[in-house]
Amino acid sequence: MPYQHVSLNGEPIALPVGKVVCIGQNYHDHIAEMQSKTAEQALFFIKPSTALCALAPGFSIPQQQGEVHNELELAVLIAKPLKNADATTVNDAIWGYSLALDLTLRELQSQLKQLGRPWEIAKGFDGACPIAGFVEKQQVVAAQQLEFSLTVNHTLRQQGNSANMIRSITQIISEMSAHFTLLPGDIVLTGTPAGVGPLHLGDQLQLQLANFFSVNSRVY
Repeated sequence: MPYQHVSLNGEPIALPVGKVVCIGQNYHDHIAEMQSKTAEQALFFIKPSTALCALAPGFSIPQQQGEVHNELELAVLIAKPLKNADATTVNDAIWGYSLALDLTLRELQSQLKQLGRPWEIAKGFDGACPIAGFVEKQQVVAAQQLEFSLTVNHTLRQQGNSANMIRSITQIISEMSAHFTLLPGDIVLTGTPAGVGPLHLGDQLQLQLANFFSVNSRVY
């Protein structure tokens, strides 16, 4: 079934399905666990619209391509065009917030990094961005203080708070818009905290966004 943006109650959102623009290295604990080198300039990359799929009731992962890692991220749905946008313009353009998994073919990504090559194919494959329904912006009083978590097979794997982002949500989107025009229906992923790890067939997942929702999913 083709992906469609939906609200928490499952109602379709009247926005087209666009690209997914992501930031890497936006939480210090994840940078440490990956032993990554950082730079002053933000690390941006794009997943195509074909990477999007519904998180529930479940999603598939690639086989015979090495480990597929979870990266839990706060997601932002864009409702208006943004180019070289300031913070006020960014806030006005947000439709709402959700949680997504930035699925990553970790071994392939590492190989491509060692070769000095881009690693989009490790991040942008079909179904590489399972995502839940969106909470409308008006319901979220403090987007920069949202707790979120991922459990895998009833064991807590990732836990984060948007207050701990290196770059804030508005700063991320503002900087992105200087490089890429963001269009209605695009999604912005805001980085992952520590706790990334491999997913396997049959894993049972639960994603929690503050007191807004808890979504169950499985890997098949």
